[in-house]
Amino acid sequence: MTEDADPSRRAQQADRLEQAARAAWLYYIGGRTQDEIAAELTISRQAAQRLVSLALAEKLIKFRVDHPIAACMALSQALTARYGLRYCEVVPSAGAGGGLASVAVAGARYLERWFAQKAPQVLAVSTGQTLRAIAAELPPMAAPQHKLFSLCGIIAANGRAIASEPVMSMAERTGAQCYPMPLPVVAPTVSEREMLQAQRAFLSLRDLMAEARCIMVGLGGIAWQAPLHASGCISDAELTELIEAGAVGEIAGRAFDAYGDYICGSVNDRVTGLAVLPDPARVALGVGAGAGKVAAFRGALAGGLLNAIITDEQTAAAVLGDN
Repeated sequence: MTEDADPSRRAQQADRLEQAARAAWLYYIGGRTQDEIAAELTISRQAAQRLVSLALAEKLIKFRVDHPIAACMALSQALTARYGLRYCEVVPSAGAGGGLASVAVAGARYLERWFAQKAPQVLAVSTGQTLRAIAAELPPMAAPQHKLFSLCGIIAANGRAIASEPVMSMAERTGAQCYPMPLPVVAPTVSEREMLQAQRAFLSLRDLMAEARCIMVGLGGIAWQAPLHASGCISDAELTELIEAGAVGEIAGRAFDAYGDYICGSVNDRVTGLAVLPDPARVALGVGAGAGKVAAFRGALAGGLLNAIITDEQTAAAVLGDN
């Protein structure tokens, strides 16, 4: 007769599981210490510890975290599993500033870890509302050993500056060496773009791109009055051309489709900025939140343009939803 068939053996196992359940309840629900459990069950402290461990091993305990961050963590895990991400943080959507405020705080916290490193690092950022908000959240630091450069220009087609450049604000707060890109986002012609990119300043940025270990970019949608269009970087006709070509988003002014492939055509051919390409050797972190960025996130993740993201709960859920 086997041990499992022995009635006395089965009774002992049942008693031990019952004792384990009692110990686990006292520990996790009752808030008792192991010494208090030992006294109540008239066993040693070591035996109480073993009973709690047994309850976990036998899956007698199921945990539920009653906090909004629990849903964010579940979304983060789902995104990481689907896209093989190196880093993913999903923040609550609630707050006076909406998702942007939460993403800005999380993005600044992430960058702070890079700037806090002793060894010199080369970091790159694009532009946009989210990056400007992240720059505003960075605490003052002394990190002159690091280099920080811009991936794209900040000048519209008519010569007007789009907005204050995040790379300058970040450098002011951290003391990092700063390399901006004072170029138009989209040049009028391919030949002019080639001329601009032949300048020594741009060649320095290209060399820094090869050394960058972390790239942080905002994502823009391709739609009427989306950032690239609203800022005057592209005309109505150029926007229509991108939409008809299947563009769903842009990174540093360069448009891509739902598969993460950059659009071939006259607009992208005239973008002066540095292209973000799949590279497992570095972190390519996309930041942003909002319904207008969902398609852009999906495309960039599908094509491997990004291997890390920081977004809010609503955007993350939409990215994971049905296409």
